[in-house]
Amino acid sequence: MMPYSLLPHVNAFLNATSAVLLVAGYLCIRKKLINFHRWCMVVAVATSSLFLVSYLVYHSRVGSVRFQGQGWLRPVYFTILISHTLLAVTLVPLVIITLRRALEEKFDRHRRIAHWTLPLWFYVSVTGVVVYLMLYHLS
Repeated sequence: MMPYSLLPHVNAFLNATSAVLLVAGYLCIRKKLINFHRWCMVVAVATSSLFLVSYLVYHSRVGSVRFQGQGWLRPVYFTILISHTLLAVTLVPLVIITLRRALEEKFDRHRRIAHWTLPLWFYVSVTGVVVYLMLYHLS
């Protein structure tokens, strides 16, 4: 069994992987590479789902981790953390709806919501890595 102390690193890797897959999926759909787009997005959902499980397991075992940074870094960290957390909660139903519309081949409706889901998801994935770096490597 993996030590709980490794989970933040795994979580950052999963967030970064999701971000890369989202960009790749976006580029694929712009080039009409539908099968590659579908693969990237399904794997991004799987990666983000693994992140969520790992995140919940970690925090259920370890609790909350206090940010140790001081000075100007502290309000920057909390601004990023708050926006990340609020958007992450909002994102879960958006991803589910977006994925469901694609799987049901309701592509006009899928495209409409994906215009919101993709940038929010990308922001949450990237800021997840930023929060990790600030919490575990800057403080």
